[in-house]
Amino acid sequence: MVKDSRNQMIEDNIGLVHSIAKRFVGRGVDYEDLFQTGCIGLIKAVDHFDESKGFRFSTYAVPVIMGEIKRIFRDGGAIKVSRALKEKSMKAQLLRERFSKKELRDPTVSELADMLGCDVDETVEILNVINPMLSLNSFGEDASENLDVPFDNREEIFDKISLSQVMEKLPAEERFIIDSRYFQGKTQSETAQKLGVSQVQISRKEKEILKKLRIMLK
Repeated sequence: MVKDSRNQMIEDNIGLVHSIAKRFVGRGVDYEDLFQTGCIGLIKAVDHFDESKGFRFSTYAVPVIMGEIKRIFRDGGAIKVSRALKEKSMKAQLLRERFSKKELRDPTVSELADMLGCDVDETVEILNVINPMLSLNSFGEDASENLDVPFDNREEIFDKISLSQVMEKLPAEERFIIDSRYFQGKTQSETAQKLGVSQVQISRKEKEILKKLRIMLK
């Protein structure tokens, strides 16, 4: 009976794995590998979920699944990022370090794109290989870390987990802004500096994105 219940819980939540795995497509790992690894995370979440702690299962499971997939992109992981993408990410790190030493600040995404000879979208994807988005180091592998952190009073209606599941539908720059503001806790000014735009532009853009996300989350 317990086994049947466990299997049913896995089947009922397999959609979470698909949703999360899709976020990492295009980073040098086959979708099937992402999905299978995510399933391992789902099984771990089912086996260790403690309903008495008051969390919804999805709130607990999402960071566990993402943490499992994140292992793929680490050195020493069972599955490697493609050689070309890994080489670009290493080059990006080197260029960023050189720029920081010379200019005493981090380069903006646009500046790094120019140095790499890539467009902004591709550069964002390269940066995501260095620090995979929505692993983002925002979620610890222990689901008790960094849960239910409010974005700000205006946007506290957003559930961080639900937000992470719809962000895949946003263009790269919009994902970067939301990631920076609501998962990494950066200010609008810090985010603006990274993108090489003004704080006012980020403020306006952020409002537009949040409005879009509200509709997507309904």
